[in-house]
Amino acid sequence: MSKQIKIKCPAKINLDLKVFPKDPISGFHPIESIMQAINLFDYLTLEITDKNSIELNGNSKEIPYDEKNICYKAVSVFQEYTNTSFGINIYIEKNIPVCAGLAGGSTDAAGVLFGINKFLDMPLNKNELHFLCQKLGSDLNFCLEGGKKLCKGRGEKLEEMPFEEFDITLVKPKNLQISAKEAYFEFDSLNKTPNIPNYLEFALLDKYEELKYLNSHSMQMSGSGPTYFIKEKNINFDLDKNKYLIIPNLKTINHGVCIVS
Repeated sequence: MSKQIKIKCPAKINLDLKVFPKDPISGFHPIESIMQAINLFDYLTLEITDKNSIELNGNSKEIPYDEKNICYKAVSVFQEYTNTSFGINIYIEKNIPVCAGLAGGSTDAAGVLFGINKFLDMPLNKNELHFLCQKLGSDLNFCLEGGKKLCKGRGEKLEEMPFEEFDITLVKPKNLQISAKEAYFEFDSLNKTPNIPNYLEFALLDKYEELKYLNSHSMQMSGSGPTYFIKEKNINFDLDKNKYLIIPNLKTINHGVCIVS
């Protein structure tokens, strides 16, 4: 037995991001964020096999291809929930920058859940898929649906918003990676109220000169960063391309993970 399916997994940006004090019971920070899917994609090739194993590989040297990878965890969660056993090979074509605030890992994991469910003739309904997304991480529920949503709670509570198409350019400092853990630690250390749309950006600005520089050019950080975006086809100021990755000519899209037609 061998069959393949290819999944397109879009990145997201946070048009705004409000963060609230940590919940003492769950240990998580509630958020309110307008998330928007954009046409920057990772591609997953999923192949169901006779082997009872999960095998990952791909084109990026920045991510693990073992049980530490969230795609591996997505397969395990699906198998456990459905009480099924199958072998799967997953090839990850990584185009979304890693540790960048663009939900690159989350969208891939949502794509794995979506793809396996298609393979197995839809044993899970949409609510069950969302339940598994919630178990794996804060952005997966949005990545499953895409478009433009107001996301609340840990990001799993979605409210539809009117879709608007506009241009986007991304800029990421090449040698800077910021984990969500670091961003929320800096937020918890704040002694003043954020006055910009992304509260995590506000918490990090004084720590990194690259962020200050991009902020000073009317760009806004996405998620926990360090990627910035502007609603233009390209940037209108000079940047050192040895220090910054620039991804121009992107657009907003009105869908989440999907099969490549």
